[in-house]
Amino acid sequence: TWVTLAQSCGRSSMRETELKAAVPDESACVARLLAAGAREVSVGRIEDRRFDTPRRDLAARDLVLRLRVTRANEGVTATLDWKGPASFDRGFKHRDETVVAVRDADGMSLILGQLGFVVTREIDRDVRVLELFGAMARFERFARMDTLLEVEGAEEAIERVIEASGVPRAAFTPDRLIAYVQRYESRTGERAALCAREARGEYIFPLDDA
Repeated sequence: TWVTLAQSCGRSSMRETELKAAVPDESACVARLLAAGAREVSVGRIEDRRFDTPRRDLAARDLVLRLRVTRANEGVTATLDWKGPASFDRGFKHRDETVVAVRDADGMSLILGQLGFVVTREIDRDVRVLELFGAMARFERFARMDTLLEVEGAEEAIERVIEASGVPRAAFTPDRLIAYVQRYESRTGERAALCAREARGEYIFPLDDA
């Protein structure tokens, strides 16, 4: 299987629990979290490539197959990630997730293509990650879209980070990325860009793949 092909550097499985919000003032929000005791974990760039069959068989089952390259201050790393169907409980989004470290991202991309998978979405963003109360707070800046704050961890820790952020609790939702894209476009009247190619006007990805 494609997972077996990627087991060259280790593997981890977990249950992902998260909420997101659009953040109008990233600097002020970061300052509030640092004042509450947050520590900076990483600063860099994340480049995601989502794969599916040409018929979108994985998306139809709410599954995600993703090749992620992270270019951060501590170096460049890559993983092949699988996410199970999303579930929702008390307003939080949950997914089972398996992450496999990959030494050669380009080689893995070629293998996935040989197996019949195609890239259905590119997502590039600059990120700043803070840790507070055992949860991770990740600020994501896209080529042309609202800055998002994603908070991931245990539910109680997520709530504490949200309170410390100063962003209204009602702004945080378990919505998929496409919902934030649609809100941005409705408010601004312009097309969002989630990757470098879209920022250049190469709109090759449909919005429902966001």
